[in-house]
Amino acid sequence: MGSVPAVKRRKLTPLATDGEELAVSTLEAVPNTNSFFKHASSWNLEQDYEIRPRKGKNKEKESTRLPIITSEGRIQQVDEPEENQEERNDLEWLEAQQSGEEIVEEIQKPTIPVREQILEAKEELARIALLLNEEPEENTGAFKTLAQFTQSPNSIIKKLGMVTQLAVYKDVIPGYRIRPLSDDDMEAKVSKEVRKLRAYEQALVGSYQDYIRELSKLAQSGRGTHPEASTSLSSVAINCACTLLTSVPHFNFRGELLKILVGKLSTRKVDDDFNKCRETIETLFRNDEDGTPSLDAVALLTKMMKGRGFRVDESVLNTFLHLRLLSEFSWKASTNHVDKRSMENGDNAKAKQKKVFLTKKERKLSRERKVVEKEMKQADASVSHEERDRMQAETLKLVFVTYFRILKMRSPTLIGAVLEGLAGYAHLINQDFFGDLLEALKDLIGHAEMEDDVEEMEHAEDGDVETTRNLTREALLCIITAFALLEGQDAHKAKATLSLDLSFFITHLYRNLYALSLNPDIELSAKSLHLPDPNDPHPPPAITTADNKINLQTTTVLLLRSLSSVLLPPLAQRAVPPLRIAAFTKQLLTSSLHLPEKSCMAVMGLLGKVTKTHEKKIAALWNTEERRGDGTFDPLGGEVEGSNPFASTIWEGEILRKHFCPAVRDGVKTIEKNILGLR
Repeated sequence: MGSVPAVKRRKLTPLATDGEELAVSTLEAVPNTNSFFKHASSWNLEQDYEIRPRKGKNKEKESTRLPIITSEGRIQQVDEPEENQEERNDLEWLEAQQSGEEIVEEIQKPTIPVREQILEAKEELARIALLLNEEPEENTGAFKTLAQFTQSPNSIIKKLGMVTQLAVYKDVIPGYRIRPLSDDDMEAKVSKEVRKLRAYEQALVGSYQDYIRELSKLAQSGRGTHPEASTSLSSVAINCACTLLTSVPHFNFRGELLKILVGKLSTRKVDDDFNKCRETIETLFRNDEDGTPSLDAVALLTKMMKGRGFRVDESVLNTFLHLRLLSEFSWKASTNHVDKRSMENGDNAKAKQKKVFLTKKERKLSRERKVVEKEMKQADASVSHEERDRMQAETLKLVFVTYFRILKMRSPTLIGAVLEGLAGYAHLINQDFFGDLLEALKDLIGHAEMEDDVEEMEHAEDGDVETTRNLTREALLCIITAFALLEGQDAHKAKATLSLDLSFFITHLYRNLYALSLNPDIELSAKSLHLPDPNDPHPPPAITTADNKINLQTTTVLLLRSLSSVLLPPLAQRAVPPLRIAAFTKQLLTSSLHLPEKSCMAVMGLLGKVTKTHEKKIAALWNTEERRGDGTFDPLGGEVEGSNPFASTIWEGEILRKHFCPAVRDGVKTIEKNILGLR
């Protein structure tokens, strides 16, 4: 057996100490020790030590926990676990990481051009509108989606959203008013179809209300500090409100739409939006069949005008002339009372006399039948005549209250509109209100005469200066209104209760005939455009649209209307004294010598009618031998009957026969033929 070689053992190196290990590693890292020590003298150890980061001692954090009592009875303070701090650091790190990701996403997100945004909005609006037009009950959520476009920061997309909603609501709104559901209606058991219809109606009403609120907010946006930036949006909102009011006036929130229009009419700035609102109100008045929308609009208009102290444009007040009650209403009213027809009492008496005896069973059937008829009337869209008359009566009282307040205030910009309105509503004024109106008209004419006298005294040296108020036109309008009120009354019934003496107005007209014939602007209306005299040392102030009266008739037309009311009253009031006719005829022929051509032709035509109607009463004026008057004629007298017209003759006809206008010459020949009885 061979010998086994001995196991070779390795020689283990003894463990080195810290100092030896550091020395060995240093020598290995820096093989050239001479160069190392050579450069060590240039090191700035203090600066390196100062720059080196230091770890400060951890400050002991104040514990926010309350001390506890251990089982041994000792009071011990419990420290907060370090895990909370670590979790908080983790959360802060995660939040910082998420915010950084969002910032990166925003930076990397591509911006869509405005043109593409508008095209995409158009396509989406068209798609939603098509869904709502085809099946609105199945797509009730599309109303809210459509409303989101009006919140876009892009004004073009916002306009498209408003116009699209307008077209959709015009198509889907039913022909009846949707009432809110009560608790009993919600608890009642109904079929699936009824439940579906109710859900659709409530969604429609809610979305429609939000749309009107948005229109109201945008309509007022043009009144801010920067109106130019939002004027277009305001115009679109006002146009949408006007279209809805004329298209669906029966639907819910009609009052909110009227507030938008009345708010625009309350401004004194007359622009396209103002005219659009005014025309919409007039259209609503003309097309109103049941009277409720007109009552709501008149109530808002009167409240607005009273709140602004009647400082509104005159065209707003003129909208009352478009109410249907002017031609449909048959009762008479005042500011606080309506006289119903006396026939109603007789009809009720006849109905009581024709009462038929019914058995108990027949009475029960009759009561059930009446309940069914009442429900059918409520479901029917038509309105009974009694309800319409009641609405129109309330509207008429509001109109009279507004007219009378303005008449008492003597508002210079609205007097013409009020007098025109009262002349139009003359046949609807009862006797109680008639006396108050005549007194107000007398005060107005007296006030005009006093102001004329004051102006003549103030400007005797400087010449006449035209004021903003045209007092001559106002006086003529008062005369026309007074006679229109008289024509609207039943003279035979009113004599017992009213004094129908209009001699005050007749005297005022007679005394101003000469002054009117010398007026250079007699053939111009309040809104006629004419340039001032450049050589006038005291030019009149510029007349703006807001200062003009509502009537467009010239002063000549107003004068002829007044004279026709005095000299040619209706057949029931044809008893005109001969002295009055003779005095006016003499004055008119004298005034014709100074009138312009067209006015002179019109006066000749009026005198032709007067001589044809009252030929026997005034024939003595054309015959010197048949004069019946004693004394002399006083053309400048204050009283008509005291001027003694039959003491003079008509010599003006000889001059008018040679007038340069052929129509005037023919008018004089017609007057003479009527006096001589030639036909």
